[in-house]
Amino acid sequence: MVSKNQIKLITSLHQKKFRQANNLFIAEGIKVINELLHSNFELENIYATEQLFPAISKDKFNLIGENDLKKISALTVPNNCLAVFKIPETKPILEKGLIIALDDIRDPGNLGTILRLCDWFGVEQVICSEQTVDIYNPKVIQATMGSVARVNVTYLDLNAYIGKTKLPIFGTFMDGENIYKANLPKEGIVIMGNEANGISTSIEQSIKNRLTIPRFGNLQQTESLNVATATAIILSEFCRNN
Repeated sequence: MVSKNQIKLITSLHQKKFRQANNLFIAEGIKVINELLHSNFELENIYATEQLFPAISKDKFNLIGENDLKKISALTVPNNCLAVFKIPETKPILEKGLIIALDDIRDPGNLGTILRLCDWFGVEQVICSEQTVDIYNPKVIQATMGSVARVNVTYLDLNAYIGKTKLPIFGTFMDGENIYKANLPKEGIVIMGNEANGISTSIEQSIKNRLTIPRFGNLQQTESLNVATATAIILSEFCRNN
């Protein structure tokens, strides 16, 4: 059973301002929820149309009908379960290894995919500009498929941060050094830019190491790669070199 007040609270969590006000976010689907249950995220409640989580205490598990699930779901086609988790406190950034920095990434699917890629390639730190889409957006959580539990994500003034860091800074540009020929270090910050505009001008000025993913097609007419696709190639090359 789910009350009207619970429905109101859960649907409000579809929006960033209410997630921040209540310090809560939602996750949908048995795989994503199970990943979060086996992490440091603290569970508030689970709502499901079946008895899917036998290990969860009765006070946190709510068996509901499909119609009620549709009311609280952020998905066009709801899954069979939805969970509410508490947003954890932000962890400090550890300046070691490879760090991905996101400059104004707006698409939730791109952010979620990038987090999955970081998880796959062993990148533990992701820095986001304050304009980047919220990590606890339901579409981002869905796209991470649980990787959000294993990657530390921090939002900050990206311009100020890269002005202070001692790590080498890399960025992707059309006129950069061929990434397949570059000598890539074990540690550094790789900045990925906005889907439409790339890396902002103010941040570009701080980047000394410019990289490019060369085009191999005969026509050479493709303007750019999707930012998540480009991130996959870049992470693969950094790992292969080291």
